[in-house]
Amino acid sequence: MPFWRTYYHLVWATKERAHLIQPSIEARLFPYLVGKARELEMRVYAINGWTDHIHLVASIPPKHAVAYVVKRLKGASAFDLNHTRPGDEQFNWQRGYGVFTLGESQLDKAIAYVRNQKQHHQQQTVNNWLERMNEFDEGPPDEGLAADKVLAAVREPEPVYQIWPENEMPF
Repeated sequence: MPFWRTYYHLVWATKERAHLIQPSIEARLFPYLVGKARELEMRVYAINGWTDHIHLVASIPPKHAVAYVVKRLKGASAFDLNHTRPGDEQFNWQRGYGVFTLGESQLDKAIAYVRNQKQHHQQQTVNNWLERMNEFDEGPPDEGLAADKVLAAVREPEPVYQIWPENEMPF
């Protein structure tokens, strides 16, 4: 059996940031997501959210790409909610998502942040990096972007590498 420790903080929102995640939805959604994550051999450390988005801190086995896992979690949960609850309002997730890698030393802080989501939003003490909401929430346009035409807000700055003296690598 391979050895792995991978920790991720995942965030995704409802389509158009609609306030669909009310307590009755949350009571079904969160256990459903944890169960689906278990099917994918993930370990969920924390799950919580606000009316228009969720946060999930989890370990994902390296045999699964993060994009695959998020697609399965979002797709299956939307399907479940749309087929098990009364009403005409469709439950949909936005196309994009956020993912942050965590080191083991950051895990406890991430878990605490997710568990206290409702308090953070009520007291307006959210982490702006994790709670971003802007015109890019739905991801880039479907037609794709040419590599030389990537919007500046999406493009990462040029990498800066530190050259380490020979035999003095930092790891």
